[in-house]
Amino acid sequence: MSDPVSALRGASYDGFATVREIGPVGMITLRAKGLKTLDKAIKAAVGTKVPAQRRVEVAGDRACGWMSPDEYLLVMPYAEVTPALAAIAKALGSEHHLAVDVSDARAVFRVEGDRADHVLSKLAPADLDRLALGELRRTRAAQVAIAFWRQDGGYTLVCFRSVAGYVMGLLTNAAQPGSELT
Repeated sequence: MSDPVSALRGASYDGFATVREIGPVGMITLRAKGLKTLDKAIKAAVGTKVPAQRRVEVAGDRACGWMSPDEYLLVMPYAEVTPALAAIAKALGSEHHLAVDVSDARAVFRVEGDRADHVLSKLAPADLDRLALGELRRTRAAQVAIAFWRQDGGYTLVCFRSVAGYVMGLLTNAAQPGSELT
């Protein structure tokens, strides 16, 4: 088996905020709704409870984010995806669900610093002043789909791997010194 490689091989930029690609990160898309054992499956896979609408539950380097009424994004260390998929299959058994490894189809970034919100405010039509800790926002950055949440003094941002270079360019440009918002 080959070693995982992130989309941008850990690219980073230091401006008025720091932008870093933090992959490879393990991710599972779980499609399920109204299942009696959903709580058990998510707890077994990432150690969190099922998040409420537009929320993300974080436990260390693992998380579960609400993506839609029947979709969750499970985040974990890359090497733990296979055991997590097995835990989900065991917990959900024959109940109707879909659990797919999407780790290699996504890119993950961190935007950090005192003015990290300035970077995302320039790109996404979201009111970051009202974004609560633990709230997950699905939106766009310029022309591409993203999801992000506040965590550990910054933001974690997920996008499709195919647009990782574009998103890094957007974030880098938005973090240029002298372009802070007033």
